[in-house]
Amino acid sequence: MRYRPSDRMKKTAVGTGATLLLAAFNVPAALSFAQDRMHEYRISRPEYKAEFGSWDVVDVPEEFRTNAIHAALLRTGKVLLIAGSGNVEDEFDAGTFKTVLWDPETNEFSEVDTPEDLFCAGHAQLPDGRLLVAGGTARYEVLGDAVTHAGGPMLLKNEDPDRERTFKKGTRLRAPSGQEYVTEATVTVPRATKKVVDDEVEITAGEVRVFVLAVEEGEDGVAEDPAQYEILGLKGRDADNLYGLAEDITLDDQDFQGIDAAYEFDPEAERYVPVPSMREARWYPTLTTLPDGRVLTVSGLDEVGEVVPGINEIYDPETKTWSEGPERYFPTYPALFLTQGGEIFYTGSNAGYGPADEGRDPGLWNLEDNTFTEIGGLRDADQLETSASLLLPPAQDQRFMVLGGGGVGESEKSTERTAIVDLTEDDPRYRDGPSLPKGTRYLNSVILPDDTVFTSGGSEDYRGRGKSDILRAQFFDPATNEFRPAADPTVGRNYHSEALLLPDGRVATFGSDPLFGDADNTRMGTFEKRIEVYTPPYLHDGREESRPVLDEGPRRAAPGDTVTFATGAADRIATARLMRPSAVTHTTDVEQRSIQLDVERGEGEASFAIPDDTSLVPPGWYMLFVTDEAGTPSEATWLHVVE
Repeated sequence: MRYRPSDRMKKTAVGTGATLLLAAFNVPAALSFAQDRMHEYRISRPEYKAEFGSWDVVDVPEEFRTNAIHAALLRTGKVLLIAGSGNVEDEFDAGTFKTVLWDPETNEFSEVDTPEDLFCAGHAQLPDGRLLVAGGTARYEVLGDAVTHAGGPMLLKNEDPDRERTFKKGTRLRAPSGQEYVTEATVTVPRATKKVVDDEVEITAGEVRVFVLAVEEGEDGVAEDPAQYEILGLKGRDADNLYGLAEDITLDDQDFQGIDAAYEFDPEAERYVPVPSMREARWYPTLTTLPDGRVLTVSGLDEVGEVVPGINEIYDPETKTWSEGPERYFPTYPALFLTQGGEIFYTGSNAGYGPADEGRDPGLWNLEDNTFTEIGGLRDADQLETSASLLLPPAQDQRFMVLGGGGVGESEKSTERTAIVDLTEDDPRYRDGPSLPKGTRYLNSVILPDDTVFTSGGSEDYRGRGKSDILRAQFFDPATNEFRPAADPTVGRNYHSEALLLPDGRVATFGSDPLFGDADNTRMGTFEKRIEVYTPPYLHDGREESRPVLDEGPRRAAPGDTVTFATGAADRIATARLMRPSAVTHTTDVEQRSIQLDVERGEGEASFAIPDDTSLVPPGWYMLFVTDEAGTPSEATWLHVVE
């Protein structure tokens, strides 16, 4: 007899089959969920945190979430997050520029009035604790098919020795062919200079560069030959004395353009204070503190979107003036570090613009005689763009490290290479260090009070293409020349990301500007506005409660001084470090350094000797950390080192 299931039985069987089928399909999801729960459980265990540390995402109120392009630790303990227009052209067009102050101790936020678009400026810590911010954005790039109007640089000339002339943005000029062009910025053309030579008067025209665009779209606006351009609206002598000169005007890509503005950020008043402008407009410049507290300012894209051709300048915070520096060409955001002895070391790290075969070789730059000694030995030397570099702790050892990096521009290349050079050697050369887990661009590297270097984030491809963010972190130990793992971050960080040491010994990470939002590179990326903070192992396993503490002591000292602090932990203090607060952008932080102090322990007090070399300890505010034998640091005590 043949068995025939009832309709109800059929439905039950079908339902069971569907359940089995769905269960089969969901095995990977269920497995992934279980693995995630297991991972969360494991990383929450005290023993895990004691070995690898832990991460926490900061609760940032929505109105203070910003595109953190720059991050700087101020002497007040607050962190200045500068977005400017934040790489958002609509914000630039609207004149909406943003800066946010974050207090990591109280987790309070406030917004600061931002006077200009400081997006992609440079910055340096000044001797009095102010932050110099110089440069920024005058115009966003226009690339490929978006270039509909021919454009290019033009010299506006003034042969009138009696007065300068200002031309507003939108001033029209006419070519001999009849084509018309408009200026993209307001500029002032200086008056001509006049001198008498052999009873003859010589006039040298004043001039200024400005970027112009054709009024008409397309090929009609292209001008291939040098020509003189009439400034429309001028009459009489003005029409003769004032004119434009241009070599060619094209439909080529039009790069970002810089501004010459400069400000000091006052950490007490919490506002930008204008200072005289730079001589050159700069976008992507590097600012490096010199032994006397002045600031060397190098490279950047100028007012027409070209790399500043080796014209460098120096800011004096005492006189609030800019002066001419030695000429030398570098690509944008070159990593230029002050060395002991006063020379500048270019590690080779940079953030991009400029030809692949010019200004990329690492070396020592003597500012006094403007000589440059190349330093070789670096593997994957064609992959230094977007690499990290730093002065390894302690600074007295004069050992510099380069980590990762990628090929020039939008190259898919990235390297796992690290390399170290010891500048105290007779013939210093880079030598390979331990490799990173994989090829990494945009790696953030932060010196900790225990002399290790904490590195995290980055991506394998340009701006995280192909969903290539690296959710890894590790410690580098300069004493053993080895990496060891740290807890993995949960937030990816690539282009436009930053990390810095906080006064309580934790590390804060900010930003990330992925080009795409998916592995197939079909969706535009979204700027990462979350702040994630890493707590190192030295603040877990009960060690935070046993941190050494510095009590009463001086807040001001000079190089060569010995400072004494009351402390109940004198017999536990193993090391002392002066650590300069960071000012970081585009994986470039030439401020951070950790200086070893000699320690003398007494009854209820400890004394620390500050080196007397200002090329090792340039003037400014520093965080004084002491650590015990286990490497547990105190909270920072702020110390003002003045000449």
